Parts: sequence; structure tokens; C-alpha cells
Amino acid sequence: MELIGSTLTATYARPKTSHFLPAISTMASSYRNTQPALVMNPSANLWRTNSYYKSGGVVSNPSSIQRENLDMVRAKTMFYPSNRTALTTRYTPEDWYKSNQSNYRESESSRKSAERLRRDAVRLMQDRDQLTRRSQENTSKNIGERLNDIVFWKSELSHEIDNMVTEIAALTEVKRRLERALAETEGPLQVSQECLYHREKRMSIDLVHDDVEKDLIKEVEVIKSCQERMRRHLDRAIAQLASNRAAQHELERDISDKVTAQRIDDRCHHLRNTSDGIGYYRGIERLDPSLSLPDSWSKFTDDNILHSQSERAASHKLRDEIEILLNTTSNEMWNQFNNVNVAFTNRISETADAKNNLQTHLAKTLQEIFQTEMLIDSLKKALRDKECPLKVAQTRLEERTRRPNVELCRDNPHHRLVSEVREIEDTIYRLQERLMEAENSLQILVKTKVTLEHDLSVKANSLFLEQEKCMSMRKSFPSMPRLVGFT
Repeated sequence: MELIGSTLTATYARPKTSHFLPAISTMASSYRNTQPALVMNPSANLWRTNSYYKSGGVVSNPSSIQRENLDMVRAKTMFYPSNRTALTTRYTPEDWYKSNQSNYRESESSRKSAERLRRDAVRLMQDRDQLTRRSQENTSKNIGERLNDIVFWKSELSHEIDNMVTEIAALTEVKRRLERALAETEGPLQVSQECLYHREKRMSIDLVHDDVEKDLIKEVEVIKSCQERMRRHLDRAIAQLASNRAAQHELERDISDKVTAQRIDDRCHHLRNTSDGIGYYRGIERLDPSLSLPDSWSKFTDDNILHSQSERAASHKLRDEIEILLNTTSNEMWNQFNNVNVAFTNRISETADAKNNLQTHLAKTLQEIFQTEMLIDSLKKALRDKECPLKVAQTRLEERTRRPNVELCRDNPHHRLVSEVREIEDTIYRLQERLMEAENSLQILVKTKVTLEHDLSVKANSLFLEQEKCMSMRKSFPSMPRLVGFT
């Protein structure tokens, strides 16, 4: 009897169980045996069957015990040559050869496929790595070019801001001179009006329309004409200053945005694959928060600079006009003042108007001021009463904007809330308009009251010595430098 295998890992020849196809594994096919197994004495301890070694590592169950018993019975029956030939001859050598050849071909095909896949994968990794590096280099180059553009426009904006700041300072100084010159004209105008009031108080034959009165009237007209022109130019200067500051604000905002953009792009330009702070931002490439294109971006800054240059040119022109105006008005007022003084040396008189009428107007003005103040208080109370409803409506709208997803519906409550907010805002706007009109009216009334009180005081004093009164007032007149705005 021949025993196949070693004592520890032997595979003993025994009948095969039901297998219909040849084994694929080369190991299994190599150890296939067609020889019958020997029947050993069960009581012998020298040789052990597979079931003996298997039972040492695996806990047997009833089904495994039955299979082992069946294998033992089959092994015992295969001892006879007739049984061995009938049960163990299952495959031919041709099947064995074909099985090996099939395994060889399959192994070779799988190796070629794996090798081809490996070459394609390596080529793909190399190509994509080069493409990624080129794309990153191009992006860095584009960001660098963008940084150069930002630096260029930032320098242009900085230069224009410096020019605008200088122009604003110059226009502000001219505006101060104009305000001082306008304030200086109030004194001569007041003196001329008081002189006219004193001369109106002349009685009997002295109440005549002489050359002094004509010159005084002309002087008032000249001063008022100068004041009107000064006020117009002052309003223009204020508006021009506002335009200059608006242009400066646009330039500063533009340069501030460019400083921020430069800082961001500079950081992006220096980012590398080994930089800190890089991370995944899923879906960021699908977002497009852009508000401009390169052409519109450069045009925006160019338009701001052109607008600033235009405002600077208009401001410079206005400063020249104000300089000419100051010289012209000062000469006109000074010449007319001299003419009135020459006429006063020949004939001086004082005028007075109806003091009672002025007092009546003053009382009415005070009454109207009182009623206007009460109206202003009522309007302010009405505006305060509208604050809470407006807060409620706007709070409702704000809270409803937090509805999620499709619940953020533009429904009837939304339309009604919007309409309510607009109604309340319209009411507030109308009330504010009325309040502004009332305050303006109050200011006019207060100014009128001051003028009336001043005129009453002048008429009270004009009852005295007219010649000394008028001439004493006309002894002081602003000098030429003060009339052009210099202190």
C-alpha cells in the first residue's frame, strides 16, 4: 500500500465527491490522485486520516460526522480494483491539458490587461499632472497681470485723490472768504436801511425825495444785488463742494476696494500647493458673484477719474468766478458808499415809518410763531406715533424672510405687508414734508421777527438827532480787504 503526502499535511486518496467540472486551481489539479487509498486499522495510532486532523482544530457537528462516516465507507469499498476503476476515472488527459492551457491563457490575458491598464493609468497621471501645473501657472500669471492692473489704477486714483483734496481745500478757502464778504455786507446794508428809515421820519417840507434818498436807495439795491450774486455763488460753491466730496468719496471707495482686491489677489498669487489655509470649497466653481467684466471694471475707474477731473475743472472755474465777483462787488459798494457820503454833506435827514404798523406785524408774527411751534409739536408727535406700526410691519417682513425653501412664498400677507410699509412710509414722508415746511416757515418767521424788532429799535433811535445819528453810523464802513473776504 502506498501513502501519498506527509504525516502532518497529507491528502489521502479517497473517492471524489460529486464534481462535474475540472478544478481551476493548479494546486488542486496537481494533487489529484487516481490510486485507491489503503484501508487502515482504525485501532492503529501510526497513521491518521484527514478526519482525525480536522477534528483537532474544528468542533464537529452531526452533519460533518455523517459525511466523514460516509467517506470512510467509500474508502473501504474502493479497496477492491473493480470499484476503484469505476469510481475514480472521471477526466481524461486531454481535459487535464485543456484545463492547464485555459489557465495559462487566462493568466496571460489578465496580466496583459493589468499591464495595459497600468501603462494607461501612469500616462493619465503624468498628462493630468502636467495639465494641472500648466493651468496653475497660467492662473498665477493671470492673477499677477491683474495685480499689475490694480496697482496701475490705484496709483491713478491716488494721484487724482490728492488733486481733488487740494482743490477742495482751495474751494473751501474761497467759500470762507465769500461767506465773510457776504457777512460784511450786512453792516453797510443795515446802515443804509436805517438811514432811509430815519429820513422817512422827516416831517412837513423836509419829507422830500432828494438826491440823498435816491443815493441811499441805490446803495441798498447795489448791496442787495451784490448779496444776491454772492449767495448764488455761495450756493454754487456749496453744491460744488458737495460734488467734489462725492467724487472724492467715489475715488476713495474705489481705491479702498482696489486695496482690498489687491490684498486678496496678492494672497491668491502667493498661494502654493504647500501653503497653509488651503482647503476644499465644494461647488465654489459654480458660483458667479461677479459684478463686472474687465472692460467695465477699468471703465468704472476711468469714469470715476474723468468725473473727478470734470468736477475739479468746474471747481477751478467757479473759484475764478468768485474771485472776480469779490473784486467787482467790493468796488461797486465802495463807490456807492462814497457817493452817498458826498450827498449827505449837503443834505441829511432821517426817515421813520409807521412804528405802530411794525409793532402790529411783530405781534402777528409772534402769534404765528406760537401757532407754528404748536403745529411742529403736533407733527413730531404724529411722526412718533407712526414709528411703532412701521417697526411692526418691517419686523414681520424681516421675520418672514427666514422661511425655508419653498415656504418663502410671495403670498397675500407679503403683498399686504409691503403695501402697509409703503403706506406708512408715505405717511411719514408727507408728515416730514409738512414738518420741514413748518420749520422753514418758523425760521422765516423768526428771521422776520428779528428784522422787525431791529427796525423798531432803529425807528425808536431815529427820533433823535438825525444828522449826528446818520453820520455817526456811516463813519464806519468795511475796508476793501474785508469786502473781498480777507480779515
